[in-house]
Amino acid sequence: MNSGNQQHPPARIESLKVQNFRALREVEFKKITPLTVLLGPNGSGKSTVFDVFAFLAECFELGLRRAWDKRGRAKELKTRGAEGPLTIEIKYREPGYPLVTYHLAVDEGDRAPVVVEEWLRWKRGSHGQPFQFLEYARGQGRAVSGERPDKQDKRVDIPLKSPDLLAVNALGQFAEHPRVVALRDFITGWHVSYLSADSARGQPEAGPQERLSKTGDNLANIIQYLAEQHPERLQRIFTVLRQRVPRIECVLAETMPDGRLLLQIKDAPFSHPVLARFASDGTLKMLAYLVLLYDPEPPPFIGIEEPENFLHPRLLSELAEECRAASERTQLLVTTHSPFFLNALRPKEVRVLWRDEQGYTQSQHVADLSEVQAFLEHGGLLGNLWMEGYFGVGDPLVNQGAPTALPQGPKW
Repeated sequence: MNSGNQQHPPARIESLKVQNFRALREVEFKKITPLTVLLGPNGSGKSTVFDVFAFLAECFELGLRRAWDKRGRAKELKTRGAEGPLTIEIKYREPGYPLVTYHLAVDEGDRAPVVVEEWLRWKRGSHGQPFQFLEYARGQGRAVSGERPDKQDKRVDIPLKSPDLLAVNALGQFAEHPRVVALRDFITGWHVSYLSADSARGQPEAGPQERLSKTGDNLANIIQYLAEQHPERLQRIFTVLRQRVPRIECVLAETMPDGRLLLQIKDAPFSHPVLARFASDGTLKMLAYLVLLYDPEPPPFIGIEEPENFLHPRLLSELAEECRAASERTQLLVTTHSPFFLNALRPKEVRVLWRDEQGYTQSQHVADLSEVQAFLEHGGLLGNLWMEGYFGVGDPLVNQGAPTALPQGPKW
């Protein structure tokens, strides 16, 4: 199912490298696809990878100090026993531009976190060395302005007022640095979701809002916005919702006399709608996911953690298809334990995580397991193969380690 027409291709993250972030001692994800799903047992590091994106987004939205302190500072955030700063490096591509690498290294200072190193780099042509057009350390550094900064352009020293400020966040507010602006807008636009059915039951102040919050507590405001500005999109959401929850007719956002919004769900056989606070968790979660995936102008990156919670297992394959359709207009990262969700996926979209004997997270791209591909060609489904132990890793009931052998077949 296509979730909408995309006029301009979105920016895409192509790789992620993380060092010293909790159990992520040193992990690199290459060739990240528009839909990327992380699979693995409890404690394997899925939520930690998810939190890397949340941490980076909060550094831009709330500031490094608040994002750092919120996670217990270096004592809880950095890998135990590891030396050196916490480092996050993403490579992403804007349509029509070379691949950009953004590197951020953070460590504990005397009283607050400090940006040990921050730079932006790209390579304009197919030959030559990559060019850093922004480079900062502890609040001091320089940047090259212009639409397509290059070596012959002038570097300008622009000191920041504090060593805990991100240069991309600061300089990304000035038009003379359009590539920095583009990266800042890209990251601040991320939606790293922690959807909660209880939050969606709230009664927010009336007023249309375009973007669903991380918890979904403004779901009623989004319904109001879609009803006013995109009624055809809202009807499309209702059509899909009825396919998932057959008796649902529509969802209403009614303004109460005290100025709050009351979310109501109309059940087809009855004349009066049911208040959202009496609706099932699954109905509200499915509605929130559809609102997010069918957003007329979706965020450039969406993170969804364990979508299987509160949903019937038979709905998960269809939800996976919805995620893939939405990935034509945005990029999605999903964590899951569900074989039903996994059954609708392709090997290139799935990475299985586990913890090695030292306690550090490791990753295996399912597309690299040729034997798994052979089973799929003979009608196997990824979820079933995973539950039967054919991935060699990710099974919580066996010792974890590097892939060793299939349970009923050839070795890898």
